[in-house]
Amino acid sequence: MIKKQLIMEKALELFAKQGFEATSVQQITDHCGISKGAFYLSFKSKDELILTLIDHFMMEITSDIDYIVKNSKNDRLLYDFYNATYRYFYKHLDFAKIFIKEQTQTFNKEFILKMRHYDKLHEKTILTMIERLYGEVVKHTKYDLIYCIKAFMKMYGELFLSKHVTVDFDLLAETLVEKTNILANHMKISFVSEDYRKLNEYEINEQVTKEQMIEMIDRKIEEMEESIEKESLILLKEQLIEPTLSPAIVKGLFENIRNHPHCKWIAYLLRDYYKSMV
Repeated sequence: MIKKQLIMEKALELFAKQGFEATSVQQITDHCGISKGAFYLSFKSKDELILTLIDHFMMEITSDIDYIVKNSKNDRLLYDFYNATYRYFYKHLDFAKIFIKEQTQTFNKEFILKMRHYDKLHEKTILTMIERLYGEVVKHTKYDLIYCIKAFMKMYGELFLSKHVTVDFDLLAETLVEKTNILANHMKISFVSEDYRKLNEYEINEQVTKEQMIEMIDRKIEEMEESIEKESLILLKEQLIEPTLSPAIVKGLFENIRNHPHCKWIAYLLRDYYKSMV
């Protein structure tokens, strides 16, 4: 196992039990069986490790949910959205615990800004889903519906995470689809108007330039062993520099990389860049 990955996995175990603040670098290195010097070769500080963990998990779930929203059929979309999200966080219970706990307790500005960034990307995906499913029906209530969906996900998530119960994800998704449809089709009074939402917006840097994407792809290509995913990244980079491939081929290249854990964020950014094509 790569040392950086080992540190992330072992630190996550400690953070889930003790929280960020109560866990020291010494405890992490003891848990990993490495020296402090080895730790600082991978991470400049505990804060950098924490932010790297957040990026690792949030990039993966953001990319996966974005793909579902853009590719599921309408009659399956809400179900797939809820089901995939809950299954992801249940699979990564340690991260889910600290994700919920630390958001309410942290005073770290960089942590807060990073979580707000991913929260806004999540809201953007939910809005896309709502507009696609309900159209004019939710013209005046769609922003309220975003917050309703987020509240469903948070409260039901806390229920099964705190009780450690066996979860019937299919039933859970079905019940939330029913509740969401009822709200979407019967809400008449809106509280969160577009103007109100804009007043409470914080700016995030969503746009990644072509040059930045090429740099990111170059770094991933250097890190990866020979594989179909690596070859696909090379072709996608060439397509960014000089477009020659058909939309169908580009879509196929996306399919090659989108499930690779180290390529999901690049797939997400490229999908957004090529949204008119795929």
